Amino acid sequence: MNMKTKVLTTSALFVALTAICSQIQIPLPMVPINLALFAVYLTGTLLGPQYGSLSILAYIILGGIGIPIFAGFRSGFGTITGPTGGYIVGYIFTAFIVGLITKEFGYTWLKLVIAMVLGLAVCYILGTIWFMYVTSNSLASAMTYCVIPFLPGDVVKIILATLLTIRLKKSLPELMLLT
Repeated sequence: MNMKTKVLTTSALFVALTAICSQIQIPLPMVPINLALFAVYLTGTLLGPQYGSLSILAYIILGGIGIPIFAGFRSGFGTITGPTGGYIVGYIFTAFIVGLITKEFGYTWLKLVIAMVLGLAVCYILGTIWFMYVTSNSLASAMTYCVIPFLPGDVVKIILATLLTIRLKKSLPELMLLT
């Protein structure tokens, strides 16, 4: 298989993984808890900053044009511009940051965790600012709805994504060609 075909196929698989993980959720009043960030972490670490962020961009474009792949099978431009849209757009930056840090500094346990925490922080900053803008909520209210309830789950997602990345990098060395 040539490199272009491998990149396109692998990127499409990560778009699908993100869409599937977005549906595994616990609904909450304002923002659902789902596994989308878990998929975004894997996309960034395994595809690198360029292909990882482009894969997440493809996920967002597909959802934006009406394919129901966002959390709760939502889709459309209204979802991207709605209260949770900043988090969805933040996935692009998360994948890029996670991919860039791991590409530059390596795939050790600590470096992966640091990369994912920094990526998560950027996603939270973008998403929370957007949520405050769209809903006219205060920072304290936005933190209560959008950040604090998610922190325990984010710790679990980061641990699982780190373990899986380390395992996949060892057992699928051909993924190294993409990063």
